[in-house]
Amino acid sequence: MFDRILVIDDDDALRESLELILSAEGYEVLTADRGETALELIESSTVDAVLCDLRMPGLDGFDLLPQIARQLPGAPIILMSAHGTDDLAVEAIQRGAYDYLAKPFQPAEIRLTLRKAHEREVLRRKTQLLQRDMKQSLGERAIVAASDGMIDLLEMLERTAGYKSTVLVTGESGTGKEVIARAIHAQSPRREAPFVAVNCGAIPENLLESELFGHAKGAFTGANRAHRGLFAEADQGTLFLDEIAEMPVALQVKLLRAIQEEEIRPVGETKSQQVDVRVIAATARDLEREMAEGRFREDLFYRLNVVRLEVPPLRERRADIPLLVDHFLARFRDQLGKPIRAVSDETLDLLVGYGWPGNVRELENLIERAVILTDGDTIEAGALPSIVAETKSMPAEGEASDAYPDEDFNLKRARQQFEAGLIRKALARTDGNRTHAARLLEISHRALLYKIKDYGIRD
Repeated sequence: MFDRILVIDDDDALRESLELILSAEGYEVLTADRGETALELIESSTVDAVLCDLRMPGLDGFDLLPQIARQLPGAPIILMSAHGTDDLAVEAIQRGAYDYLAKPFQPAEIRLTLRKAHEREVLRRKTQLLQRDMKQSLGERAIVAASDGMIDLLEMLERTAGYKSTVLVTGESGTGKEVIARAIHAQSPRREAPFVAVNCGAIPENLLESELFGHAKGAFTGANRAHRGLFAEADQGTLFLDEIAEMPVALQVKLLRAIQEEEIRPVGETKSQQVDVRVIAATARDLEREMAEGRFREDLFYRLNVVRLEVPPLRERRADIPLLVDHFLARFRDQLGKPIRAVSDETLDLLVGYGWPGNVRELENLIERAVILTDGDTIEAGALPSIVAETKSMPAEGEASDAYPDEDFNLKRARQQFEAGLIRKALARTDGNRTHAARLLEISHRALLYKIKDYGIRD
Protein backbone atom coordinates (compact mmCIF):
# COMPACT_ATOMS: atom_id res chain seq x y z
CA MET A 1 0.00 0.00 0.00
CA PHE A 2 1.12 3.56 -0.67
CA ASP A 3 2.30 5.38 2.44
CA ARG A 4 2.16 9.03 1.43
CA ILE A 5 -0.21 10.81 -0.97
CA LEU A 6 0.22 14.37 -2.20
CA VAL A 7 -3.01 16.29 -2.90
CA ILE A 8 -2.67 19.41 -5.08
CA ASP A 9 -5.78 21.59 -5.42
CA ASP A 10 -6.56 25.28 -5.01
CA ASP A 11 -10.00 24.43 -3.54
CA ASP A 12 -9.54 24.48 0.27
CA ALA A 13 -12.71 22.47 0.95
CA LEU A 14 -11.79 19.72 -1.50
CA ARG A 15 -8.25 19.47 -0.10
CA GLU A 16 -9.58 19.10 3.42
CA SER A 17 -12.16 16.55 2.29
CA LEU A 18 -9.59 14.42 0.50
CA GLU A 19 -7.25 14.66 3.46
CA LEU A 20 -9.97 13.27 5.74
CA ILE A 21 -10.92 10.49 3.32
CA LEU A 22 -7.35 9.39 2.70
CA SER A 23 -6.26 9.65 6.31
CA ALA A 24 -9.14 7.38 7.28
CA GLU A 25 -7.75 4.84 4.78
CA GLY A 26 -4.38 4.90 6.54
CA TYR A 27 -2.51 7.18 4.14
CA GLU A 28 -0.24 9.99 5.26
CA VAL A 29 -1.44 13.03 3.33
CA LEU A 30 0.49 16.07 2.17
CA THR A 31 -1.42 19.00 0.65
CA ALA A 32 -0.54 21.94 -1.58
CA ASP A 33 -2.76 24.73 -2.87
CA ARG A 34 -0.62 25.48 -5.93
CA GLY A 35 1.85 23.79 -8.24
CA GLU A 36 4.93 25.64 -7.05
CA THR A 37 4.31 24.58 -3.45
CA ALA A 38 3.78 20.98 -4.56
CA LEU A 39 7.15 20.88 -6.33
CA GLU A 40 8.86 22.16 -3.16
CA LEU A 41 7.17 19.41 -1.12
CA ILE A 42 8.27 16.76 -3.58
CA GLU A 43 11.84 18.03 -3.32
CA SER A 44 11.88 17.60 0.45
CA SER A 45 9.55 14.61 1.00
CA THR A 46 8.95 11.07 -0.16
CA VAL A 47 5.69 10.81 -2.13
CA ASP A 48 4.13 7.57 -3.44
CA ALA A 49 1.21 8.95 -5.46
CA VAL A 50 -0.23 12.32 -6.49
CA LEU A 51 -3.79 13.65 -6.82
CA CYS A 52 -3.65 16.89 -8.79
CA ASP A 53 -6.30 19.35 -9.95
CA LEU A 54 -6.15 20.09 -13.65
CA ARG A 55 -7.19 23.76 -13.53
CA MET A 56 -5.24 25.91 -11.08
CA PRO A 57 -3.70 29.39 -11.08
CA GLY A 58 -0.06 29.36 -12.09
CA LEU A 59 1.14 25.88 -12.92
CA ASP A 60 -1.85 23.71 -13.87
CA GLY A 61 -2.06 19.94 -13.94
CA PHE A 62 -0.68 19.59 -17.46
CA ASP A 63 2.26 21.86 -16.55
CA LEU A 64 3.01 19.79 -13.47
CA LEU A 65 2.74 16.35 -15.12
CA PRO A 66 6.21 16.23 -16.75
CA GLN A 67 7.91 17.91 -13.78
CA ILE A 68 6.40 15.52 -11.22
CA ALA A 69 7.16 12.55 -13.48
CA ARG A 70 10.83 13.57 -13.57
CA GLN A 71 11.03 13.97 -9.80
CA LEU A 72 8.89 10.91 -8.96
CA PRO A 73 9.57 8.32 -11.66
CA GLY A 74 6.96 5.57 -11.54
CA ALA A 75 4.65 7.36 -9.07
CA PRO A 76 1.02 7.38 -10.30
CA ILE A 77 -0.32 10.87 -11.03
CA ILE A 78 -4.12 11.17 -11.02
CA LEU A 79 -5.60 14.34 -12.49
CA MET A 80 -8.94 15.77 -11.30
CA SER A 81 -11.20 18.35 -12.94
CA ALA A 82 -14.73 19.71 -12.69
CA HIS A 83 -14.71 20.24 -16.45
CA GLY A 84 -14.46 16.62 -17.38
CA THR A 85 -14.86 15.40 -20.96
CA ASP A 86 -13.75 12.21 -22.65
CA ASP A 87 -11.32 14.18 -24.80
CA LEU A 88 -9.77 15.78 -21.72
CA ALA A 89 -9.46 12.40 -20.01
CA VAL A 90 -7.77 10.87 -23.05
CA GLU A 91 -5.40 13.84 -23.31
CA ALA A 92 -4.47 13.54 -19.64
CA ILE A 93 -3.65 9.85 -20.04
CA GLN A 94 -1.73 10.48 -23.25
CA ARG A 95 0.37 13.07 -21.45
CA GLY A 96 1.37 10.57 -18.81
CA ALA A 97 -1.30 10.68 -16.09
CA TYR A 98 -2.17 7.32 -14.57
CA ASP A 99 -5.88 8.16 -14.51
CA TYR A 100 -8.39 11.00 -14.64
CA LEU A 101 -11.29 11.70 -12.27
CA ALA A 102 -14.15 14.03 -13.08
CA LYS A 103 -15.44 16.11 -10.17
CA PRO A 104 -17.57 15.61 -8.20
CA PHE A 105 -16.54 12.08 -7.32
CA GLN A 106 -17.42 9.69 -4.55
CA PRO A 107 -14.90 8.60 -1.87
CA ALA A 108 -15.19 5.06 -3.20
CA GLU A 109 -13.88 6.22 -6.59
CA ILE A 110 -10.77 7.67 -4.98
CA ARG A 111 -10.17 4.52 -2.95
CA LEU A 112 -10.66 2.26 -5.98
CA THR A 113 -8.40 4.36 -8.20
CA LEU A 114 -5.61 4.41 -5.63
CA ARG A 115 -5.94 0.68 -5.04
CA LYS A 116 -5.61 0.00 -8.77
CA ALA A 117 -2.67 2.41 -8.96
CA HIS A 118 -1.00 0.53 -6.13
CA GLU A 119 -1.61 -2.81 -7.87
CA ARG A 120 -0.08 -1.42 -11.03
CA GLU A 121 2.97 -0.18 -9.15
CA VAL A 122 3.42 -3.57 -7.47
CA LEU A 123 3.16 -5.22 -10.89
CA ARG A 124 5.66 -2.75 -12.35
CA ARG A 125 8.17 -3.49 -9.62
CA LYS A 126 7.68 -7.23 -10.03
CA THR A 127 8.23 -6.82 -13.76
CA GLN A 128 11.45 -4.93 -13.12
CA LEU A 129 12.65 -7.71 -10.84
CA LEU A 130 11.69 -10.33 -13.43
CA GLN A 131 13.51 -8.37 -16.12
CA ARG A 132 16.56 -8.13 -13.88
CA ASP A 133 16.42 -11.85 -13.18
CA MET A 134 15.92 -12.58 -16.87
CA LYS A 135 18.90 -10.41 -17.71
CA GLN A 136 20.96 -12.38 -15.23
CA SER A 137 19.73 -15.69 -16.63
CA LEU A 138 19.99 -14.68 -20.29
CA GLY A 139 23.39 -13.05 -20.09
CA GLU A 140 24.69 -9.51 -19.94
CA ARG A 141 22.49 -8.21 -22.75
CA ALA A 142 18.79 -8.47 -22.03
CA ILE A 143 16.47 -9.92 -24.67
CA VAL A 144 13.46 -7.65 -25.10
CA ALA A 145 10.49 -9.48 -26.55
CA ALA A 146 6.72 -9.14 -26.78
CA SER A 147 6.06 -10.43 -30.31
CA ASP A 148 4.80 -13.97 -30.81
CA GLY A 149 7.82 -14.93 -32.92
CA MET A 150 10.37 -13.88 -30.30
CA ILE A 151 8.41 -15.40 -27.42
CA ASP A 152 8.27 -18.72 -29.31
CA LEU A 153 12.02 -18.48 -29.92
CA LEU A 154 12.76 -17.82 -26.23
CA GLU A 155 10.58 -20.75 -25.20
CA MET A 156 12.56 -23.00 -27.55
CA LEU A 157 15.79 -21.53 -26.16
CA GLU A 158 14.78 -22.37 -22.60
CA ARG A 159 13.80 -25.93 -23.53
CA THR A 160 17.12 -26.67 -25.24
CA ALA A 161 19.64 -24.66 -23.20
CA GLY A 162 20.23 -27.44 -20.68
CA TYR A 163 21.51 -29.95 -23.25
CA LYS A 164 24.87 -30.20 -24.96
CA SER A 165 23.39 -30.51 -28.45
CA THR A 166 24.80 -28.18 -31.07
CA VAL A 167 22.65 -25.21 -32.04
CA LEU A 168 22.44 -23.33 -35.34
CA VAL A 169 21.22 -19.74 -34.97
CA THR A 170 20.11 -18.18 -38.26
CA GLY A 171 18.80 -14.77 -39.14
CA GLU A 172 19.62 -11.56 -40.93
CA SER A 173 22.59 -9.44 -39.95
CA GLY A 174 21.86 -7.33 -36.88
CA THR A 175 19.05 -9.47 -35.47
CA GLY A 176 21.01 -10.41 -32.35
CA LYS A 177 22.27 -13.93 -33.04
CA GLU A 178 25.19 -13.60 -30.62
CA VAL A 179 22.82 -12.32 -27.92
CA ILE A 180 20.78 -15.50 -28.39
CA ALA A 181 23.93 -17.64 -28.21
CA ARG A 182 25.01 -15.95 -24.98
CA ALA A 183 21.53 -16.51 -23.56
CA ILE A 184 21.77 -20.24 -24.33
CA HIS A 185 25.10 -20.40 -22.52
CA ALA A 186 23.80 -18.36 -19.56
CA GLN A 187 20.87 -20.74 -19.07
CA SER A 188 22.92 -23.89 -19.47
CA PRO A 189 24.83 -25.92 -16.83
CA ARG A 190 27.98 -24.47 -18.45
CA ARG A 191 27.18 -20.92 -17.38
CA GLU A 192 30.15 -20.71 -15.00
CA ALA A 193 32.58 -21.90 -17.69
CA PRO A 194 33.91 -19.73 -20.55
CA PHE A 195 31.80 -18.45 -23.44
CA VAL A 196 34.24 -17.99 -26.33
CA ALA A 197 33.13 -16.22 -29.52
CA VAL A 198 34.90 -16.06 -32.88
CA ASN A 199 33.84 -14.55 -36.20
CA CYS A 200 34.91 -17.05 -38.84
CA GLY A 201 34.89 -14.37 -41.52
CA ALA A 202 37.13 -11.97 -39.62
CA ILE A 203 40.22 -14.21 -39.45
CA PRO A 204 42.40 -14.93 -42.52
CA GLU A 205 41.94 -18.44 -43.88
CA ASN A 206 45.55 -19.45 -43.22
CA LEU A 207 45.25 -18.49 -39.54
CA LEU A 208 41.77 -19.75 -38.74
CA GLU A 209 42.82 -23.37 -38.13
CA SER A 210 45.49 -22.28 -35.67
CA GLU A 211 43.04 -19.89 -33.99
CA LEU A 212 40.48 -22.65 -33.49
CA PHE A 213 42.67 -25.67 -32.66
CA GLY A 214 45.93 -24.08 -31.52
CA HIS A 215 49.47 -24.80 -32.72
CA ALA A 216 52.77 -26.12 -31.45
CA LYS A 217 55.83 -23.95 -31.10
CA GLY A 218 57.62 -23.80 -34.45
CA ALA A 219 54.68 -25.25 -36.35
CA PHE A 220 55.04 -22.53 -38.98
CA THR A 221 56.96 -19.34 -39.59
CA GLY A 222 56.23 -16.92 -36.78
CA ALA A 223 54.99 -19.58 -34.34
CA ASN A 224 57.48 -18.59 -31.65
CA ARG A 225 55.45 -20.20 -28.88
CA ALA A 226 52.66 -22.71 -28.47
CA HIS A 227 49.07 -21.47 -28.76
CA ARG A 228 46.11 -23.19 -27.07
CA GLY A 229 43.35 -22.30 -29.51
CA LEU A 230 39.73 -21.36 -28.92
CA PHE A 231 38.46 -24.93 -28.54
CA ALA A 232 40.84 -25.44 -25.63
CA GLU A 233 39.90 -22.07 -24.12
CA ALA A 234 36.22 -23.03 -24.28
CA ASP A 235 36.77 -26.40 -22.61
CA GLN A 236 33.80 -27.19 -20.29
CA GLY A 237 32.04 -24.14 -21.78
CA THR A 238 30.57 -22.90 -25.05
CA LEU A 239 32.24 -22.01 -28.36
CA PHE A 240 30.25 -19.62 -30.56
CA LEU A 241 31.19 -19.77 -34.24
CA ASP A 242 29.71 -16.68 -35.86
CA GLU A 243 29.43 -16.43 -39.65
CA ILE A 244 30.05 -20.18 -39.95
CA ALA A 245 29.34 -20.05 -43.70
CA GLU A 246 32.60 -18.11 -44.15
CA MET A 247 34.69 -21.09 -43.00
CA PRO A 248 36.76 -22.68 -45.79
CA VAL A 249 35.52 -26.10 -46.93
CA ALA A 250 38.84 -27.78 -46.07
CA LEU A 251 38.61 -26.56 -42.48
CA GLN A 252 34.98 -27.64 -42.22
CA VAL A 253 36.17 -31.27 -42.27
CA LYS A 254 38.38 -30.68 -39.23
CA LEU A 255 35.61 -28.82 -37.43
CA LEU A 256 33.23 -31.74 -38.03
CA ARG A 257 35.74 -34.17 -36.55
CA ALA A 258 36.31 -31.93 -33.53
CA ILE A 259 32.58 -31.82 -32.81
CA GLN A 260 31.95 -35.52 -33.41
CA GLU A 261 35.03 -36.94 -31.69
CA GLU A 262 35.31 -34.23 -29.04
CA GLU A 263 39.00 -33.95 -29.69
CA ILE A 264 41.32 -31.50 -31.43
CA ARG A 265 44.86 -31.69 -32.81
CA PRO A 266 46.82 -28.43 -32.73
CA VAL A 267 48.75 -27.55 -35.87
CA GLY A 268 52.20 -29.16 -35.70
CA GLU A 269 51.26 -31.65 -32.98
CA THR A 270 51.16 -35.43 -33.42
CA LYS A 271 48.73 -36.17 -30.61
CA SER A 272 45.11 -35.16 -30.18
CA GLN A 273 43.60 -33.83 -26.97
CA GLN A 274 40.10 -34.26 -25.60
CA VAL A 275 37.83 -31.23 -25.18
CA ASP A 276 34.35 -30.85 -23.77
CA VAL A 277 32.80 -27.98 -25.71
CA ARG A 278 29.26 -27.10 -26.70
CA VAL A 279 29.25 -25.55 -30.17
CA ILE A 280 26.76 -22.89 -31.23
CA ALA A 281 27.06 -21.66 -34.81
CA ALA A 282 25.39 -18.71 -36.48
CA THR A 283 24.99 -17.41 -40.00
CA ALA A 284 23.08 -14.81 -41.97
CA ARG A 285 23.41 -16.92 -45.14
CA ASP A 286 21.11 -19.63 -46.51
CA LEU A 287 23.13 -22.75 -45.66
CA GLU A 288 20.88 -24.96 -47.77
CA ARG A 289 21.83 -22.89 -50.81
CA GLU A 290 25.49 -22.88 -49.75
CA MET A 291 25.37 -26.69 -49.64
CA ALA A 292 23.72 -26.91 -53.05
CA GLU A 293 26.46 -24.73 -54.52
CA GLY A 294 29.26 -26.72 -52.89
CA ARG A 295 30.43 -24.08 -50.43
CA PHE A 296 29.26 -25.83 -47.26
CA ARG A 297 29.55 -29.48 -46.33
CA GLU A 298 26.30 -31.36 -45.95
CA ASP A 299 27.61 -33.54 -43.11
CA LEU A 300 28.71 -30.48 -41.11
CA PHE A 301 25.36 -28.82 -41.71
CA TYR A 302 23.44 -31.74 -40.24
CA ARG A 303 25.84 -31.93 -37.30
CA LEU A 304 25.26 -28.24 -36.52
CA ASN A 305 21.55 -28.20 -37.28
CA VAL A 306 20.46 -30.39 -34.33
CA VAL A 307 18.57 -27.45 -32.82
CA ARG A 308 17.79 -24.53 -35.08
CA LEU A 309 16.76 -21.12 -33.83
CA GLU A 310 15.60 -18.64 -36.46
CA VAL A 311 15.78 -15.06 -35.21
CA PRO A 312 13.07 -13.00 -36.99
CA PRO A 313 14.01 -9.69 -38.58
CA LEU A 314 12.84 -6.57 -36.78
CA ARG A 315 10.28 -5.76 -39.49
CA GLU A 316 8.49 -9.00 -38.54
CA ARG A 317 8.50 -8.27 -34.80
CA ARG A 318 7.23 -4.70 -34.80
CA ALA A 319 5.43 -5.25 -31.49
CA ASP A 320 8.92 -5.31 -29.94
CA ILE A 321 9.98 -1.91 -31.31
CA PRO A 322 8.45 0.29 -28.55
CA LEU A 323 10.00 -1.99 -25.90
CA LEU A 324 13.38 -1.95 -27.62
CA VAL A 325 13.22 1.84 -27.92
CA ASP A 326 12.63 2.16 -24.17
CA HIS A 327 15.39 -0.36 -23.46
CA PHE A 328 18.01 1.42 -25.58
CA LEU A 329 16.86 4.84 -24.41
CA ALA A 330 17.40 3.86 -20.77
CA ARG A 331 20.86 2.48 -21.56
CA PHE A 332 22.14 5.47 -23.53
CA ARG A 333 20.50 7.98 -21.21
CA ASP A 334 22.62 6.56 -18.40
CA GLN A 335 25.76 6.07 -20.48
CA LEU A 336 25.69 9.54 -22.00
CA GLY A 337 24.30 11.38 -18.98
CA LYS A 338 21.36 12.90 -20.86
CA PRO A 339 18.07 13.66 -18.99
CA ILE A 340 15.84 12.20 -21.71
CA ARG A 341 12.62 10.57 -20.52
CA ALA A 342 10.85 9.43 -23.67
CA VAL A 343 10.33 9.65 -27.40
CA SER A 344 7.46 11.67 -28.82
CA ASP A 345 4.42 9.99 -30.35
CA GLU A 346 5.45 11.19 -33.81
CA THR A 347 8.94 9.75 -33.34
CA LEU A 348 7.58 6.39 -32.22
CA ASP A 349 5.24 6.37 -35.22
CA LEU A 350 8.23 6.76 -37.52
CA LEU A 351 10.29 4.10 -35.73
CA VAL A 352 7.44 1.58 -35.81
CA GLY A 353 6.80 2.26 -39.49
CA TYR A 354 10.41 2.03 -40.69
CA GLY A 355 11.62 -1.14 -42.45
CA TRP A 356 14.87 -1.66 -40.42
CA PRO A 357 17.17 -3.31 -42.97
CA GLY A 358 19.88 -3.31 -40.28
CA ASN A 359 17.49 -4.83 -37.70
CA VAL A 360 18.03 -4.41 -33.96
CA ARG A 361 21.63 -3.23 -34.38
CA GLU A 362 20.41 -0.38 -36.60
CA LEU A 363 17.75 0.59 -34.05
CA GLU A 364 20.31 0.54 -31.25
CA ASN A 365 22.67 2.82 -33.17
CA LEU A 366 19.83 5.12 -34.15
CA ILE A 367 18.68 5.59 -30.54
CA GLU A 368 22.24 6.34 -29.44
CA ARG A 369 22.48 8.97 -32.19
CA ALA A 370 19.12 10.47 -31.23
CA VAL A 371 20.09 10.70 -27.55
CA ILE A 372 23.28 12.55 -28.51
CA LEU A 373 21.39 15.01 -30.73
CA THR A 374 18.54 15.69 -28.28
CA ASP A 375 18.84 18.67 -25.92
CA GLY A 376 15.44 18.48 -24.20
CA ASP A 377 13.77 15.65 -22.29
CA THR A 378 11.99 14.09 -25.29
CA ILE A 379 13.38 12.71 -28.55
CA GLU A 380 11.59 14.42 -31.40
CA ALA A 381 11.38 13.36 -35.04
CA GLY A 382 14.06 15.87 -36.01
CA ALA A 383 16.67 13.75 -34.23
CA LEU A 384 16.05 10.83 -36.62
CA PRO A 385 17.86 10.28 -39.93
CA SER A 386 15.87 11.46 -42.91
CA ILE A 387 15.63 7.93 -44.32
CA VAL A 388 13.49 6.90 -41.35
CA ALA A 389 11.02 9.75 -41.82
CA GLU A 390 10.82 9.17 -45.57
CA THR A 391 9.94 5.48 -45.40
CA LYS A 392 6.26 4.59 -45.45
CA SER A 393 4.76 2.56 -42.62
CA MET A 394 4.88 -1.21 -42.91
CA PRO A 395 2.05 -3.53 -41.85
CA ALA A 396 1.96 -4.49 -38.20
CA GLU A 397 2.72 -8.02 -37.13
CA GLY A 398 -0.15 -10.29 -38.05
CA GLU A 399 -1.84 -7.74 -40.31
CA ALA A 400 -2.45 -8.19 -44.01
CA SER A 401 0.24 -6.83 -46.29
CA ASP A 402 -2.20 -4.22 -47.63
CA ALA A 403 -3.06 -2.94 -44.12
CA TYR A 404 -1.48 0.37 -45.07
CA PRO A 405 -2.30 1.16 -48.71
CA ASP A 406 0.54 2.50 -50.82
CA GLU A 407 -1.17 5.87 -51.15
CA ASP A 408 -1.85 6.24 -47.42
CA PHE A 409 1.00 8.03 -45.63
CA ASN A 410 -1.05 9.09 -42.61
CA LEU A 411 1.10 8.28 -39.55
CA LYS A 412 -1.71 8.88 -37.09
CA ARG A 413 -3.89 6.34 -38.86
CA ALA A 414 -1.00 3.84 -39.01
CA ARG A 415 -0.38 4.23 -35.27
CA GLN A 416 -4.06 3.71 -34.54
CA GLN A 417 -4.08 0.50 -36.60
CA PHE A 418 -0.94 -0.69 -34.82
CA GLU A 419 -2.40 0.05 -31.37
CA ALA A 420 -5.71 -1.57 -32.26
CA GLY A 421 -3.86 -4.72 -33.34
CA LEU A 422 -1.92 -4.89 -30.06
CA ILE A 423 -5.08 -4.34 -28.03
CA ARG A 424 -6.86 -7.17 -29.86
CA LYS A 425 -3.90 -9.48 -29.19
CA ALA A 426 -3.84 -8.51 -25.51
CA LEU A 427 -7.57 -9.14 -25.17
CA ALA A 428 -7.23 -12.49 -26.91
CA ARG A 429 -4.33 -13.52 -24.67
CA THR A 430 -6.30 -12.59 -21.52
CA ASP A 431 -9.56 -14.16 -22.72
CA GLY A 432 -11.22 -10.75 -22.93
CA ASN A 433 -10.28 -9.67 -19.38
CA ARG A 434 -9.81 -5.93 -19.83
CA THR A 435 -8.10 -5.40 -16.48
CA HIS A 436 -5.47 -8.02 -17.27
CA ALA A 437 -5.16 -6.75 -20.84
CA ALA A 438 -4.49 -3.23 -19.55
CA ARG A 439 -1.71 -4.59 -17.33
CA LEU A 440 -0.23 -6.48 -20.25
CA LEU A 441 -0.30 -3.31 -22.37
CA GLU A 442 1.05 -1.26 -19.43
CA ILE A 443 -1.74 1.32 -19.66
CA SER A 444 -4.49 2.16 -17.20
CA HIS A 445 -7.82 0.36 -17.35
CA ARG A 446 -9.54 3.67 -18.13
CA ALA A 447 -7.14 4.34 -21.02
CA LEU A 448 -7.84 0.89 -22.43
CA LEU A 449 -11.59 1.52 -22.30
CA TYR A 450 -11.15 4.78 -24.22
CA LYS A 451 -9.07 3.08 -26.87
CA ILE A 452 -11.49 0.17 -27.23
CA LYS A 453 -14.29 2.67 -27.77
CA ASP A 454 -12.28 4.91 -30.11
CA TYR A 455 -11.06 2.03 -32.28
CA GLY A 456 -14.41 0.23 -32.32
CA ILE A 457 -12.92 -2.98 -30.89
CA ARG A 458 -15.37 -5.72 -29.98
CA ASP A 459 -14.52 -8.36 -27.40
